Amino acid sequence: MNAPLSPSDTLRTALAHLLDGLPPKAAAQAVERLIVNYRGRTPTDAPVLRDRSDVVAYAAYRMPATFEAVCAALEAFARAVPDWEPGSHVDVGGGTGAATWAVNATWTGGRPVTVLDWAEPALALGREIAAAHPDLKPTEWQRSRIGSALTIESTDLVTISYVLGELTDADRTAMVDAAATAAQAVVVIEPGTPDGYARVIDARDRLIAAGFHIAAPCPHSAACPIVPGEDWCHFAARVSRSSLHRQVKGGSLAYEDEKFSYVAATRFVPAPAASRVVRKPQIRKGQVLLDLCGTGTPTAKDAATTALAATDAATPAPTTTEATTIAPAVTSGADADGGNRPGTGPVPTLGRTTVTKRHGPLYKAARDADWGDAWPPPTGDDDRA
Repeated sequence: MNAPLSPSDTLRTALAHLLDGLPPKAAAQAVERLIVNYRGRTPTDAPVLRDRSDVVAYAAYRMPATFEAVCAALEAFARAVPDWEPGSHVDVGGGTGAATWAVNATWTGGRPVTVLDWAEPALALGREIAAAHPDLKPTEWQRSRIGSALTIESTDLVTISYVLGELTDADRTAMVDAAATAAQAVVVIEPGTPDGYARVIDARDRLIAAGFHIAAPCPHSAACPIVPGEDWCHFAARVSRSSLHRQVKGGSLAYEDEKFSYVAATRFVPAPAASRVVRKPQIRKGQVLLDLCGTGTPTAKDAATTALAATDAATPAPTTTEATTIAPAVTSGADADGGNRPGTGPVPTLGRTTVTKRHGPLYKAARDADWGDAWPPPTGDDDRA
């Protein structure tokens, strides 16, 4: 008896079937045209995806990447809320439903799902693709103008993925506020560019102002320590490249990395990572360099040094700076989310730490660490392959 396909494999199979009968050259030309015009140049009442051929070509090209990026964001979010899962979900600006598939991949099983979008061809195709998955077949696909007139019914989870860049500033603000009013949790994903990151930060600020706690990727709900204009927070998800990808972009690699920025926030208090790896780790002989976003206080610095030294009395204790970042203190009580309001709790930090062989199990964990991972790794992750 064959094992059931994963949501990822089911989605890819459904997308491959859509391209049957569509000339490869025509599909590639449609994708190239849509890539130029799709993001950030379209008023909210005039969607770019206007007919089935447009939608099929763009879905085949973009849905796998969007799915993987949203999955990566949701995986980090789920780790911060281990005892919670959404009983209902609204995907705003969901188009053909990539985020809907990602939510199902993260929290298996059926739940009431509604996808809102202004492009009827995208909704129709999303409904057709979802028919391939029993949990998603009952999904409601509703045409709705995404912007200031948007209304969202009360729900556990709202996802907003790759859509803020298509809106005016006023509509963007209205959408995030509507999501905050309706949901217990909101996850926003945007392209991993400086502009995408800026939109995520704006959404993050509005969610905090509405009473939300940041669950991921940030270890805190204080101001982002990145200096605007100097850098931006983003991550990468590995995406298998289809023949259409290779035809449009050229090259022969079987994969590419989808860069994305995101924020996940909750009405309830989450358990965010103590710190997070915000750049690809640099592995050198006998050491690993980790760029980390975390929190710290003078008191925590001394406590972390003592705690790390005590775990391996047979080896020299690391320096204070190393210990502070390698094993940051975890707050409790009112600041259980690492300082749940700006101006309270630990101070946000951003810096590089060096993990060496003398750190024992942490060195092995550092060699296995990926860009976007929590640090130190959650219990049970130390032995991952």
